[in-house]
Amino acid sequence: MSINHNVKASVKAAAYHSRYLTKTARLPLAVVGVLLSAQVSAFLPTPSSVVEGDALLADAASADNMIAAAKAASTLTSRSVAVTSVRPSATLSLVTKAADTTSTNSLVADKKNKSANLAAEQLLATWRQQAATQNLAQHKSWRRLLYFLDDKKGLFTKAKNQSTINEPTFFLTANGNKDSAAELDATLVALAKQITMPNRAAATNDSVICRFPARVNWLAEQLDIDKSSLQADCPELKEWMAMLAPEQLSIMFAEEYLDNPISAFAHTLLRIDSKASAANFTQINHAYALNDTVDGDPDDPFVLYAIKSISGGYDNRIEIDPYPEKLAKYLKDDERDTWTYRLDLTPAEVQQIIAHVWETKDLELPYYFTTDNCASEILRLIDVVRPQQSLLSQLPYVVVPSDVIKLLNDESLLASRRYTPADSSVRQAQLNQAKRSAKLGYTTPSKDEINSIKSGTVNSASSMSADEQTLSMLPIATADNDPIDRHRLQRTHIGTGQRGDNNYIEIGMRAGFHDTLDRPSGYPQFFDLEGLKASLRVYDTEDDNVNNDRIELQNFTLFRGRSFNPDNAAKKAQTWGASIEATQINDGSQQDGAAHLVGSATFEYGKSWVFGQSPAVDADSGKLTGEMSQQLCYTLATGALQGGRGINKGYRVGAGVNAGCRYQINNRLRAQAELQLPYWYHGSSDSAEVRGHYWQPISTIGMHYDIDKNQALRIKASYDWQDRVEDNDDIQLSYMRYF
Repeated sequence: MSINHNVKASVKAAAYHSRYLTKTARLPLAVVGVLLSAQVSAFLPTPSSVVEGDALLADAASADNMIAAAKAASTLTSRSVAVTSVRPSATLSLVTKAADTTSTNSLVADKKNKSANLAAEQLLATWRQQAATQNLAQHKSWRRLLYFLDDKKGLFTKAKNQSTINEPTFFLTANGNKDSAAELDATLVALAKQITMPNRAAATNDSVICRFPARVNWLAEQLDIDKSSLQADCPELKEWMAMLAPEQLSIMFAEEYLDNPISAFAHTLLRIDSKASAANFTQINHAYALNDTVDGDPDDPFVLYAIKSISGGYDNRIEIDPYPEKLAKYLKDDERDTWTYRLDLTPAEVQQIIAHVWETKDLELPYYFTTDNCASEILRLIDVVRPQQSLLSQLPYVVVPSDVIKLLNDESLLASRRYTPADSSVRQAQLNQAKRSAKLGYTTPSKDEINSIKSGTVNSASSMSADEQTLSMLPIATADNDPIDRHRLQRTHIGTGQRGDNNYIEIGMRAGFHDTLDRPSGYPQFFDLEGLKASLRVYDTEDDNVNNDRIELQNFTLFRGRSFNPDNAAKKAQTWGASIEATQINDGSQQDGAAHLVGSATFEYGKSWVFGQSPAVDADSGKLTGEMSQQLCYTLATGALQGGRGINKGYRVGAGVNAGCRYQINNRLRAQAELQLPYWYHGSSDSAEVRGHYWQPISTIGMHYDIDKNQALRIKASYDWQDRVEDNDDIQLSYMRYF
């Protein structure tokens, strides 16, 4: 029993001693673990965020010292815990270190945000004071950048204090399109936040600097903001600007083209030159075209298309294409001569215009063919960078490309001009030279050779190179179609005349454009297009000392035009004409038929020819000329429909032939004669006194003398050969003024 008890006691004592030794041994191991943990921490790399944070703290002011103290206290506390705590491995030390770093980064981030907000508030306060002092919210340039067209004339112009843009994406505030001051303040707030953010270069494409570079550029100039602070990473904008590389801007004018009604009034676009194309005009492969046009539906009928284009039924579209593609369309496809005028703008103004185009190129704006078109948009862009020149306000309600060119020339904004002949003009120069050689007794070209020269398919002569990437400087004289040299668009006249036995005075006005007797300089040869023309006559019909004066609307023309493309010239196109008007006519269906005002629509189609010797060589330059002879004859089959209460049965339908010639007597004097041979049908009649159908030949002759560029005298006479018509003859002398 005692033996067993002693054995048990010994075993118990041994076990106790063993546990004591084990427990005692753990303390040195814990100490060793702590030391190892400290050594591991010493050799691990410190995260870069902590280094950056520490560097930022070292450079900060009093607030930075507070953050540094907090960081030091945090570090000291964590390390004390690490020493006094018993940790099984170095892992706990690393976790504590990470927590320490996170705490530091959080404090640094808070510090950065607070500093950025404070800086933004200070900047904003300064800018607001400057903006208020300078009244920038009402500055012309600022409002024009927002499409507040305060001084623009136009039939469809909106209220003065409202932008023409309604898209919310174009404004930073909900009422930005009605309040330029609110939009200015919102822009300043966004700009102040962006340039004071810690990593402002990482701004996205949606930032104010990237979205509205023109607005930011203008504000930087007005508020004297350091441009280096506006650096931001705008990938889309940078790529776009790098593609265009704008150094210089020019206006390209393509002459009137009646065979395409949308181009009947000519066209303008901007040529954007890089350094290469600015240094060498022929290097068009380094240039781009900025074209403002109508985004119409090509499947719409012409009448619907025209109505929508005039009334804003289509959107505006801005196209930016390689310049050779656009130029080829005019020179080769349409065969239209072009003129290029370099704009006298500074490099900074060029950059600002292109930056503004970036802001507006995707906007949905209504297109108005007569008021907001390719020509008006160019003036609007120049007005943005030239607040002292309100170009848009200087034009009438209808904005025509040629008027824009003349205005820019009057305002000394055109630095140079260059003529580029169309393919047909190049072929015409070759044709003139061949005919001149034959006349001088040299080799006479055969008919096949003449046809080969005239053929655009066989003869590939062009101002553009074979690959259509550069221009060739051909020895062809400048044509007399520079729009700067043309008479003014509108015309008024006052005349005196006699119809039958009655004297009259006539006054009239034409909104545009040009007829074949007008002074031809500045227009395509034989150009004939008139619109919105009206004339009133006051007749003196005094009888037996009783004054029976009467006033009559002699004519109101909505549209009248003829496209002459002579068969024996180089240009290949058709000769045709059309008109829509209200006019006085003599009804030949009844005896002693009197004049009546009727609505009339006509269409003509036929042939025309030039005659006489074309000038082969320009007398001044000695170069070949690509112009045709000034003498023209034509024969046109015609159809007409007229309606009015004063004529038999209220309508008549006609078909016949119109033939005439136009002759250039000298540089100031021109004459034109025409014979109309219509056959009219009213329908059958029960009365033997009334004719249901008849011929009604009418002959006219006119002569026009230019007093100067914008004044002229014209005499016109006509005779109605229908025997049932009273007052067959009409003769008039009038004075014309272009304005």
